[in-house]
Amino acid sequence: MKLIRRTFLVGGAALVGGGVFGVWYGDSAAMARAKQLTSKAGDSSFAGWVKIANDDTVTVYSPHIDFGQGSQTALAQMLADELDADWSKVRVEQAPADYAFGNTALAKLFVPTMSGHPDLMKHMPDAVFSLLARNVPLQITGGSSAIRATGQLCLRVVGAAARQALTATAAEKLGVPENELTCAASRVTHAKSGRSLRYGELAEAASVRALPAEPVLKTRNQFTYIGKPVDRFDIPAKVNGTAQYGIDVSLPDMRVATVIAAPVRGGKLLSVDHAPAMAVKGVEKVIALDNAVVVVASGYWPALKGARALAPKFSDGGNGHYTSAGIYAEQGKLIDQAKPDAKYAKGDAAGVLGNAGAHKIAAEYRVPYLHHATMEPLSMTAHHTDGTLEVWGGMQDPLQTRLLLAKFSGVPLDKVTLHTTLIGGGFGRRFPPYTQIVEQIARVAMQVDHPVKIIWSREEDVKQGAYRPQSLGRLQAALGSDGRIAAWQTDYAQFADAESETVFTYVVPATARRHFKYAANQVDAFWRSVNSTQHGFYNESFIDELAHQAGADPYAFRRKHLPAGGRHLAVLDSVAKRAGWGSALPAGTGRGIALVECFGSICAHVVEASVGADGTPVVHKVFAVVDCGTTVNPKNAEAQVQGGILMGLSSALGEAITLTGGAVDQNSFTDYPVLKLAAAPAIDVHFIESDAPIGGLGEPGLPPAAPALANALFAATGKRIRQLPIGRQLA
Repeated sequence: MKLIRRTFLVGGAALVGGGVFGVWYGDSAAMARAKQLTSKAGDSSFAGWVKIANDDTVTVYSPHIDFGQGSQTALAQMLADELDADWSKVRVEQAPADYAFGNTALAKLFVPTMSGHPDLMKHMPDAVFSLLARNVPLQITGGSSAIRATGQLCLRVVGAAARQALTATAAEKLGVPENELTCAASRVTHAKSGRSLRYGELAEAASVRALPAEPVLKTRNQFTYIGKPVDRFDIPAKVNGTAQYGIDVSLPDMRVATVIAAPVRGGKLLSVDHAPAMAVKGVEKVIALDNAVVVVASGYWPALKGARALAPKFSDGGNGHYTSAGIYAEQGKLIDQAKPDAKYAKGDAAGVLGNAGAHKIAAEYRVPYLHHATMEPLSMTAHHTDGTLEVWGGMQDPLQTRLLLAKFSGVPLDKVTLHTTLIGGGFGRRFPPYTQIVEQIARVAMQVDHPVKIIWSREEDVKQGAYRPQSLGRLQAALGSDGRIAAWQTDYAQFADAESETVFTYVVPATARRHFKYAANQVDAFWRSVNSTQHGFYNESFIDELAHQAGADPYAFRRKHLPAGGRHLAVLDSVAKRAGWGSALPAGTGRGIALVECFGSICAHVVEASVGADGTPVVHKVFAVVDCGTTVNPKNAEAQVQGGILMGLSSALGEAITLTGGAVDQNSFTDYPVLKLAAAPAIDVHFIESDAPIGGLGEPGLPPAAPALANALFAATGKRIRQLPIGRQLA
């Protein structure tokens, strides 16, 4: 993810320039700070991430926010398993938005990859990663990183280390050798004498021991909770209505505000007459910002009515010429100039393609801007009083959010408190640098003498999104006389270089991928599975076209381009078998297949689809097989893959943000249609347990959906889909 890469580069440079002194926290200071923030009398803290109370209650602190992905429960499972805790006494809480909870595990996961030195973690001391995480700072939820980073590299280690400390303490108290003790259900037992001690009795003395940096972790056959479908902690409160999202925050004497921003991104506020809004009952104030107008009122409806009464005048910032069609045209011209911003190559793809003649195949694919379409529009609450700023809301990086709140309000960082709430959908929308409401709430709170909550209208949320980039991809390949792919080249134009998220899964002698940087006036940001959505659609659509050109079955064609005995082949074979690949289907129904690796996991889909009488696609069934190494919570893992499939299908079928005159055309769910329950297909999900490192699951289920659907529709109709959304292209 570009934001993470840039953050590390900047933060790393700052650390190098300033040395390792004078930074926010080293390990010991951070642990002391964490204990101060989370523990009370009777609690004992271990590495800051877990505390054990006298009554044996184990509380795990998750640096990852909850927007429905279920990772907090899985993280608790991972720690509790290594700790040998009594699951009935395990709890999980959101870690405070404080530097003491900078996520070292994310530094360990992302720095080696993004530095270009994948073995870096083996050679760099943990203290350096800790300094990076706490001083960049880093508390991100994204990149399918919770389980494969925080769970695997942090909480399992802390759990195992704490168990060793508890065991050593018990050995001293009981006067027996450590190797005669066993741990289970939050108790250390000496079988020979029949004596045992509860964790709560041992925790205080154990917590002052130095924890081993590399404790021995359990193997798969020793797991108690990992791999089990335990119930999620967050579900009861979400069902009974007690869960608090950002939009639910209510404070005494609170005011509510809403926003109208420049319709053309990059435009500035030229003028606005406050009088029409002030004439609305309940409206108390109109605040002019650089590129927006904020109406503050006694409640949301008067604020919205007041905002709609205004007629602000905005400039277009010189961006009024942008249209969706024009962007595709400019991206095509950029590729024509053949001056890429980045190129990644193996072998001489250009040479092979140049001599391929009639054996060269080419195709152009297009994908639009995509909105996140979260159920909860952006909202934040703040109260500025006595030189402090207290804020409530959910963001995907609370530490960066605090930094920005301090910057925009002018309040010193140590006087800014952020209370992290649940989020009603995130998918990448709530990274603070791309979330304008952070600046808005900071500036508005400084001008209102009450607690104030900003709620964006649904229309504002759609029109002012941080979108997945509009992207154009041109792919070329040459087929050899043996029916195999001899060379493959992808040229694509969009804002971000997708190299760090893109895995090319097939064995091809010569490959090249060239990125052409293009920027319009929109905020190009992260969307679920980031750039794997574009490249998953490009690659898996194109390889189907190559299979057709070679006169081969799409499944069989993929098979012969995958290493024998590898994970990719196992996933592909499994999904084909579960879907009954090659068996008869009803007339007019086709099957499509797709295989994508991203975020450390491999996922393959088979989609069965047809075209309805009105020309719109109908998805009947989806079969998915995933290898994520180890599945921590199978029930939740299945839900994550199902959610990814539905979001992938929804975006493929009808979602698109389009521009006219530099402004977004869409307003709400009426013209930004998301998949409805009645149109959801039957979904079969299967996991392959392997010895591979744990991979992510929040995102890998999405990328294969669009190409598998497009390939199924080709099988049903003989017509290729090269531009999304599909809409009524087949009518």
